[in-house]
Amino acid sequence: MASIGLKVIRGMLGVAELVAPRLGGRVAFELFCRTPNPKVLTAGERRAVERAVDFMAEARAHRLTVGPDRVAVHEFGPGREQPSGTILVIHGWRSRTEYMRALIEGCRDAGFRVVSLDLPGHGASTGRRLTMISAVSAARAVQDRFGPFAAVIGHSFGGAVAASAVAGAVDGVASLDAGCLVMIAAPNSLSEIFDDVRRHLNIGPRSARVLDDRIRRLSGHPMSDFTGARQLAGLRTPTLVVHAPDDAEVSADDARELAGAGDHVRLVWAGKLGHRRILSDPGVVGCVVGFVTQARETAPLH
Repeated sequence: MASIGLKVIRGMLGVAELVAPRLGGRVAFELFCRTPNPKVLTAGERRAVERAVDFMAEARAHRLTVGPDRVAVHEFGPGREQPSGTILVIHGWRSRTEYMRALIEGCRDAGFRVVSLDLPGHGASTGRRLTMISAVSAARAVQDRFGPFAAVIGHSFGGAVAASAVAGAVDGVASLDAGCLVMIAAPNSLSEIFDDVRRHLNIGPRSARVLDDRIRRLSGHPMSDFTGARQLAGLRTPTLVVHAPDDAEVSADDARELAGAGDHVRLVWAGKLGHRRILSDPGVVGCVVGFVTQARETAPLH
């Protein structure tokens, strides 16, 4: 049953659709961008953060200014003096660097330096808003400080951010220089995500057009352009897509659509690991590290 707060929001947006769609679109945009309070954790999230205290203490902490936010970047050095390259790791919505621990450790143990970005409104970063524009801008700020990258690895929404950042999908933000791309449990289409949110919040078509116009003004592109398969087809960057068939948050069809972008995209099914357990599975970590290492070894010399 919907909460009282959700019922009120749905009712207000329904009225706005009829009498003030521009206002409804602006409100819908703010709701769409609003991030969960990173200080309010579930019991499971709190345990994960607590277990990662020593792990996080091993990282060098950096702060980068991205628009109105101070974005946290955690730098994990490799177990050797000369790293094999640098990998950028990007978490998903309602996530943070601590939850990417297994992947970071796997890449670090393979000799890579890893920089993990806490997106605006998440983890140790400031803010309570996150858009694809601010996420891509944050990734670019990390590139300016730590790039180029042997690989960019993203989970869930972070996978969509990684693809958009490497593709240069936001006008005025230069693309990332990445040898390869890894998308784990990543959605293919932001438009489909918004359609789900629109139905959940009772956002009508006129208000939705206002929201899409706002995204177009901010990014230079309509929301429909933020489609992973289209971006990958244009990139030709070696890409690994890892997905669990039983993922209840991002459909396995999204992975199939991403894999259809071309023969430079490899799809690996990750058993019954759902949307989050996939991050800590040793088999998945080994697959990702192996793919990145091979891509690094076979990359053409510049």
